[in-house]
Parts: sequence; structure tokens; C-alpha cells
Amino acid sequence: MQVRREVPIPFRDLDATPAHGVARPVRHSSPHRLIYCVVDAVVATLSVVLAFLLNNLGSLPPDVGGFLALRISVKNLLGITLFVAVWLGCFRVFGLYQKRSQLSAAVRLIGASVCGSSCAVFFVFTSHSATFGFDGVLSCWVIALSLTLIFRFILRILIDPIETNSTPRHLLVIGTGERAARVAGALQSRGNQSYQLLGFVDTPGAVVASVDLKQKLLGDLSQLEHIIIHRKVEEVLITLPVKSCYAEVQRAIEICERTGVECKYLSDIFRRSLSQVVSEEISGFRVTSLKPTRADSRYVVKRAIDLAGAALGLIVLAPVMLAIALAIKVTSGSPVIFSQERHGQNRRRFRMYKFRTMVHTAEQLQPLLERRNEAIGPIFKIKEDPRITRLGVFLRRTSLDELPQLFNVLKGEMSLVGPRPLPVRDVSKFEEGWLLRRFCVVPGLTGLWQVNARNTINFEDWMRQDFEYIDNWSLRLDFRILLKTVPVVLKGTGAV
Repeated sequence: MQVRREVPIPFRDLDATPAHGVARPVRHSSPHRLIYCVVDAVVATLSVVLAFLLNNLGSLPPDVGGFLALRISVKNLLGITLFVAVWLGCFRVFGLYQKRSQLSAAVRLIGASVCGSSCAVFFVFTSHSATFGFDGVLSCWVIALSLTLIFRFILRILIDPIETNSTPRHLLVIGTGERAARVAGALQSRGNQSYQLLGFVDTPGAVVASVDLKQKLLGDLSQLEHIIIHRKVEEVLITLPVKSCYAEVQRAIEICERTGVECKYLSDIFRRSLSQVVSEEISGFRVTSLKPTRADSRYVVKRAIDLAGAALGLIVLAPVMLAIALAIKVTSGSPVIFSQERHGQNRRRFRMYKFRTMVHTAEQLQPLLERRNEAIGPIFKIKEDPRITRLGVFLRRTSLDELPQLFNVLKGEMSLVGPRPLPVRDVSKFEEGWLLRRFCVVPGLTGLWQVNARNTINFEDWMRQDFEYIDNWSLRLDFRILLKTVPVVLKGTGAV
């Protein structure tokens, strides 16, 4: 039997579990918190300026030249800087840079805005010309609160659409000692709705802290990759003691990196090659998270581009989509839209929309066609698929059947650029853990494979290009792929 010592860690990697058993608020990741701070600072500055302009409309220069010639004194500039600093301090004190319930955030936002706007009284007492009075303080509060509510609503949509989903993340805990029992107790408390505990994995022969943990033991570390492949594991939390299980923890991290699963552990002393390190909390426990992809502000820009591109595409292409729908209705009847369950980010399932290009019984006929599958690997491809309608051949060759997926992009289930979402049937045939890393990003309408080779490459080359995109992602790469997609679609040579 293996004996382990769960000794205290000399660095601050684990906070005490709250006595009341309710999860403490989890802070936004650093890049997102910085974005909120910058936006709040801009809102505070605009509020003071707009309040001044609103209360001095009659005395402002009538022409643009005279308005631009107005000078800002050093005193006023310092005053605005101090006001912004106090404003951000109020927001921090009221916990507005942490994830909480929407109602609680609104109440705290009003309180922080009242406290922050009260500091605008500084301008009342320092304004010798009485251009900023107490009515300006009231205007400043109304403007600041309105702008903050608007911008925070927009940021919640842009930064992480998945974050607003109440579906808990599926968590696998490595370790079955006292530390694992404490973490499990906090995760299973009534106040925690962010995680669903799948079970535990530990080293062979390890001592299990309780009967409850033993009942949820899924296997040992040698089976970790198998468990990740065949269960819907979105995150792995390592609670093994560092000193006596260093090699085991390192092995677990390597498996998580290879399979693209986010890994969290209780200290920052392990080797890593692909993951990005982010410090955060889970139910009061300080952990270090290894993100399989970069977690920075560029993803906010990517999401904004997705929203703008999808909305513009739906508006511009609405006549085309209507014509396609009518053509399908006339030639093969209803339904016009075909929806299929696909695996998205973290292998979460969603309904992907397409214009119907096959006969009504296409999914029922697929098992009969499996022996004719021409693809090498777990995917299903037939060049001359008998289920495709005559109109469907044209729609697939021009990729027009993919247009309804713009709605998936608006919902946050897909992006304009990314690995294609795979059907449940294909993913169920994955037997190698490294293939799962493609699910660590949001799937897309188009990608490297679609613009480079279409159906002329095998499954492994397809996956290699997906990983090339994931490992080298940038906004410039997205733009390049989008630009290359247009001629590929017009020529009918893109991936189907």
C-alpha cells in the first residue's frame, strides 16, 4: 500500500474552506479584469466631462473652433484623475470585479456608483466660476450609472458568452485524501452551482479519506486518459500532495495538456509546455489553472468581430437565405433547416444549423452506408453520397448550406474562424487522447483545413492543421483565413 504525507505547503496555494460552506466569489481572470477596469475608467471620465457640458450648454462657444480651443487646467486634469482612481476603488470595494449573480451585481453597481459619484463634489468646491454645481454631481451619477450598465452588459456578451450559461462545468478531481475531501465538500455545497463533480482518480492503493469518495472513485492514474476520452471531463483539479506525488502530478498535467482539458493544481512548480497559467479560486480554494489556450483580451476582440460579422452577414445575405429556403421547400419539401447535435468547446453539445441538403431519412440511412465510408479515421465521408439531393450538391459545393450557422455564431456556440464542430458519431470513435485538444477552442464556420485542402487530405493532416491554428492563433491569422475563404467558396473548392 502506498503511503503519502499530506504535509502543509510552504507557499500560499490553498486558502481555508469557508466555515459556512458557501462558495466565495471567483474573480475574473486578469485580462478580463483589466478590460473592466479600463472601461470603468473611461466611463468615469466621460461622466464628468458630459456632466460639465450638460450643465454649461448655454455658455459654451457656438462654433467648433471655439469649443476645441477650450483649455483644461492642470488642476482639473488632476481632479479627474483622482476621481477616476476613487471610482475604480469603489468598484473594487463593492466586489464588481468578481463573478456573482446578476441581481447582486446590479445592486452593488448602484451602490458603487453612488459612492463614486459623490466624490464629484470635489469639482463643486474647486470650481471658482461655479461651472460645476451640485446639479452636475447628480448628472454625473445618472450618466455614469447608465453608461456603466450599458457597457457592462456589452462586455458580458463579448468577453465570454459561455460564462452566462448556468450549465455547471464537469470536474474530475485527482486525489482521494483529506484535501480532496475538503475540496469535494466545498464543491458539493448548496452555494456552489459552477461545477458538477464527476468523481475521483488516484494512484493505485492510495488511502481513500471517506466512503463517499470511494464510491465515486472512477479509477487510478493509469486510466486517466481513458476516463477523459470516454467521459465529459471539462476540468481536472489536482489535490495530490506535492512532495510525495510530484511525478504523478506531472504525469497528470501532461495528459491534460495532450487532451486539451483545463487543469488546475495547488501550486505553480510544475513543468508545462502548452498551457497558460492563470491564478483563481474554486469554492474558496486558491488554485493555479493551466488553460489549454491563451486567455487574453484578444478573445474579446474576436468575439466582437464574430458578433459584428454574423449580424452583418445575416442582414446582407437575408435575400439569398430566403431564396435558398424557398428552393428547398419547392424541390424537397419541409423542413428547410437541418439541425444536428455537434461537439463544441469543451465537448459541450449544441444544435448546429444548416440548410437541408439530404433526403429526410439521411440520418437513419447512415448506418447502412458505413461500409462505404471513404475516409481514413473516425470521420464519415463519401464523395458520391446517395442521400444528397440535386440542390444539395450545389449548396454544398458553394458552402451556402452553412449560412444558418451565423445564428450559432450569434449565440456564442461557434465563431467565424475555428476548427469545424464534429458530429457526435465521429467524436464517439476517438480513441486517442491527443485528438481531444481540438475542443479547447470555440468551433468555427471556416478554418485552415477548409481553405487549404478541402477533402484532399487525410484525417491526421486535418487534425494537424486544426492544432496548427490553435497553437498559432492570432487575430491576423483569423483575418487571413476569412480573406482566403471568399475565393475558395466562389471557386467551390473549400471543405464540405
